[in-house]
Amino acid sequence: MYKSYSMELAGRTLTVDVGRVAKQANGAAFMHYGDTTVLSTATASDKPREGIDFFPLSVEYEEKMYAVGKIPGGFNKREGKASENAILTSRVIDRPMRPLFPKDYRNDVTLNNMVMSVDPQCSPELTAMLGSAIATAISDIPFDGPTSTTQVGLIDGEFVINPTAGQRLVSDMQLTVASTRDKVIMIEAGANEVPEAQMIEAIYKAHEVNQEVIKFIDTIVAECGKEKHSYESCAVPEELFAAIKQIVPPEEMEVAVFSDDKQTREGNIRAITDKLAEAFADNEEWLAVLDEAVYQYQKKTVRKMILKDHKRPDGRAITQIRPLAAEVDLIPRVHGSAMFTRGQTQICNVCTLAPLSEAQKLDGLDENETSKRYMHHYNFPSYSVGETKPSRGPGRREIGHGALAERALVPVLPSEEEFPYAIRTVSETFESNGSTSQASVCASSMSLMAAGVPIKSAVAGISCGLVTGETDDDYIVLTDIQGLEDFFGDMDFKVAGTHKGITAIQMDIKIHGLTRPIVEEAIARTREARLYILDEVMAKAIDKPRENVSEYAPKIIQIKIDPEKIGDVVGQRGKTINAIIEQTGVKIDIEDDGSVSICGTDQAMMDRAVELIKIIVTDFEAGQEFVGKVVSIKEFGAFLEFAPGKEGMVHISKIAKERINRVEDVLTLGDKVKVVCLGKDKMGRISFSMKDVKQK
Repeated sequence: MYKSYSMELAGRTLTVDVGRVAKQANGAAFMHYGDTTVLSTATASDKPREGIDFFPLSVEYEEKMYAVGKIPGGFNKREGKASENAILTSRVIDRPMRPLFPKDYRNDVTLNNMVMSVDPQCSPELTAMLGSAIATAISDIPFDGPTSTTQVGLIDGEFVINPTAGQRLVSDMQLTVASTRDKVIMIEAGANEVPEAQMIEAIYKAHEVNQEVIKFIDTIVAECGKEKHSYESCAVPEELFAAIKQIVPPEEMEVAVFSDDKQTREGNIRAITDKLAEAFADNEEWLAVLDEAVYQYQKKTVRKMILKDHKRPDGRAITQIRPLAAEVDLIPRVHGSAMFTRGQTQICNVCTLAPLSEAQKLDGLDENETSKRYMHHYNFPSYSVGETKPSRGPGRREIGHGALAERALVPVLPSEEEFPYAIRTVSETFESNGSTSQASVCASSMSLMAAGVPIKSAVAGISCGLVTGETDDDYIVLTDIQGLEDFFGDMDFKVAGTHKGITAIQMDIKIHGLTRPIVEEAIARTREARLYILDEVMAKAIDKPRENVSEYAPKIIQIKIDPEKIGDVVGQRGKTINAIIEQTGVKIDIEDDGSVSICGTDQAMMDRAVELIKIIVTDFEAGQEFVGKVVSIKEFGAFLEFAPGKEGMVHISKIAKERINRVEDVLTLGDKVKVVCLGKDKMGRISFSMKDVKQK
């Protein structure tokens, strides 16, 4: 039966229709926030997927171009692969919801969100986040929800809940917070160096709003929620754990995992697994789940060592950062390069500068953002973790890590007016053992400075982990987690920023939320570590942006011309501008407001291009001197081209001081001669004189 529910959320009406559409899905919520419309569905398979040791959750965020009245570009004229924004939105929906499904659930679950209309006042991404939570909560899929998500902006020092598209453009913060009934479960933020205390205040402002939304969702679930279905548990049998401990006592497992070298540790675990496989060779049921059982045994061992004994697998203190190293200029001829190493995590970043015309064009639902001039790309080859597999291009994880580092650095970039370049940085993962995204932030910051990009401040990033016990106050926060502590711990809390404040946050957790003391301690720890990295490591490699861009980078000169003269510079069918480009070898970009960018590597040729453009747009007056090329000879005189598409005539009487009978006696085609402008003749043509040029 169709039911509709509404609440006021940040001054706009949120309406949820249940039972109106998509009735064959396990759960469906037809979401309306203002005029933004999103269909959110949750579906699950009847049986678990065989042969896997993880929960197969898929989250999709589909941007339909009709939602903003557009026909997709390209030849196909239909939506293709997901945009970067769609992928990032899918990840933000996934992160708070995944921990709330049963850990032993192996049925395929798909959360689909289809954006059908967009109201600039109401974020479709936020609407989809709420829609997925509601669709899953009312479905029969096992789920310990609901969750709610709120966005927070910061304008003129005031928090704005669920800001509009226009408000987001001027906001100093774009914060997204997801909550359960009593805890924060996901944080994602980009900010203009916002102080830690203000960020914490914003997080809990969002948490308050989330509690109101959860009460609203509870009302819907109470009336429309289905009974949760039973499922086939894929938990490891307890008797298998008991048998494993008889063969491999806890002390032996501790020795196996207690190493600061990833390969050594993995070798130890392989040896233990082989020994157990031999012992259980006659028990096919146990062999089928042995890898998962060993994983769980490792996890319990590591968590016990950290929580009870305060021992980390690599022997570090709880607040200790792994050995750090930083250097610049390791790659020759590129525009900027840097490498940042933290333990067994190593990132090389390369910076490339180009004209603004090389900025990335965006074809999405946000009409305020049609291009971006800073692009950060992150690559994660298999050799970085000692594995072998072919590269198939960036996956969702790589796109997410690149976007996080990009978000961290955007607040310190110079404006286009200060630095008229498109900028691309690429982070190549040489080695990975924990928090490569934050190593990318550090490497990118140094690479930008090495390339001569005048960033306002260096940016560093670090990640904190968490191990929790049975109660809310039984926990340990770990500074600079390595891969093992990420896999077996409860949190990956990444924070990037400058000395002044935070520029980016991304928090992933595997438990049902964090208390405020944990959030505050994690943010304090990351600040302490970030300042150490900035001052003691990065600043010793490069402490400020270089004064000039690399000799291999393109140079850019910007001038302004009268917008009405743009046509003169371009010429008929681009003839004039193409001639300038051909003569000088530069790249020229002209904006509608008359801004002209001349880009090249040869300063003399760039100056020549500027000179030619200025000649073309100048209103000619008597007395101006030019150098012209003879392009045509007539009986009465010669025509000279003094700039692409610009010609004037020297009458035969103005060629020489003495009388001449034929133009050819003095001039031949292709000659370059100096002339002075006499103004325009009766036919409106520019008239020149050679004989009246003042001798210097």
